Amino acid sequence: MASPEPVIGIDLGTSYSCVAVVEDGVPTVIPNEWGERTQASVVSFLEDGRVQVGNDAKRRLLTHPKHTIYSAKRLIGRYVFSPEVKKAKAIMPYEIVEGPNHSVRVNVLGKEYSLPQISAFVLKEMKEIAEGYLGQDVQKAVITVPAYFNDNQRQATQDAGRIAGLEVLRIINEPTSAALAYGFGKHLNERVAIYDLGGGTFDISILEIGNDTFEVLATAGDTYLGGDDIDMRLMDYFADLFMQQTGVNLRKDAGALQRLREVSEETKKAFSLKKKVRVHIPEAYTDESGKVYDFQTVIDNDTFVQLTLDLVQRSFKVCDEALQSAGMTVGDLDGIILVGGPTRLPLIRDSVQHYFGREPTLGIDPDEVVAMGAAIQAEALMDADSTAFLLDVTPLTLRLGTVGGYTEQIIAKNTPVPIDRTRTFTTSRDMQERVKIRILQGESNRQEENELLGEFEFSGFRVALRGEVQIEVTFEIDSNGILNVSALDPESGQSASTTVSLSSGLSEDEILSAMDDVQSAELL
Repeated sequence: MASPEPVIGIDLGTSYSCVAVVEDGVPTVIPNEWGERTQASVVSFLEDGRVQVGNDAKRRLLTHPKHTIYSAKRLIGRYVFSPEVKKAKAIMPYEIVEGPNHSVRVNVLGKEYSLPQISAFVLKEMKEIAEGYLGQDVQKAVITVPAYFNDNQRQATQDAGRIAGLEVLRIINEPTSAALAYGFGKHLNERVAIYDLGGGTFDISILEIGNDTFEVLATAGDTYLGGDDIDMRLMDYFADLFMQQTGVNLRKDAGALQRLREVSEETKKAFSLKKKVRVHIPEAYTDESGKVYDFQTVIDNDTFVQLTLDLVQRSFKVCDEALQSAGMTVGDLDGIILVGGPTRLPLIRDSVQHYFGREPTLGIDPDEVVAMGAAIQAEALMDADSTAFLLDVTPLTLRLGTVGGYTEQIIAKNTPVPIDRTRTFTTSRDMQERVKIRILQGESNRQEENELLGEFEFSGFRVALRGEVQIEVTFEIDSNGILNVSALDPESGQSASTTVSLSSGLSEDEILSAMDDVQSAELL
């Protein structure tokens, strides 16, 4: 029986997304009308203005690679000059362009879309799947993000929810969400590690579960490590092999490259069940004279491991960091929970077992557990009697820019949220009329080595000699992990503040315009 006002949990993934709801106290994954429980996070634009989202859109990757956007989560909330965006520009078949304030846009059929807008199409599809299943309107949702997402990426995800017509009750971290699905209502007292390897991102979180209180002790991650990278390794291997066999470079043909990408993903998935995979692409390439080339090969597990083992090992450096932050060793843990489709691979399961010295907990669907946890959290936020209690942390250190290109730490990484911290600064020059407040996130004391979240100018205080005027700067992180910064002159009471919806974020007008676009679009 649906509640008077249903609330859903959405796992907005890099490769696939999933939506769930709590029914009669049980978290339930909602299938689409074809019974598919996860939907590809792919958006394809048609010439007639209609938009296709999900598994059908993914099929258009082969026929319309320039009009079909995938892995948008790897770009959301980033600057166009970031290494991750440069890397994506080199390999994505669709056109990535620079938007206002160094933001990232994609250009499709002569129209530019922001990344929150692309993600909003996926969220709108999830909303419609839930409405079809529940038989009523859905307005409220909890949406998950990688634990290691920075403030810009969280803000952009929240904007995507708004654009899709959802009231985002909370943004929660994927590993925390998985822990909730694993432990809620079971009266556990355990310390667990959540090893979350998705399509595009890797997170590790160490949690203490005490009855229904879920406390994150430490989190660490890599927002550019995932199943997509395993696909890329296979794709490069196949492209090199084809070049050796035929002298043809498939990387120069967008359609052929897309077929290769698809076969690489299928090959990766096959290794979760097989030790040897036969690969065959009929008509892989047709040259100008009309000559048709097929591609076939057999790849064994040893070759697969050789191609991808360093990616898996990269994840364990991140695990080292999280355990160190929590002041723990692998021996202090009671369980390991695997999240994300790639964790089905024996290579990853065996490596995780070797690193942690224990078998991971099986029997939890790694593709669905995050959405189920989000649904539990959504229900808990609407239910005053709920016993579920989450204590999360901020994944990265928050800093303030100081004189000479340096920074001062305000809130250390792995500090429990919500939290606020105030620091007092003084003016650095005689007769200074304004101060620029630069907000950064990262682990270096040098400004250029951190991510700039935003900046604002503060003026209106007394003009005096250097050091005579005091300014209090307060950093406040809410339960979504989103930052608000304010400055106050205690002498005059003058204040200024900003929700750090950074420079590359969308303005209110852009959000409203994107909402109109997404709401009026006809989803196929």
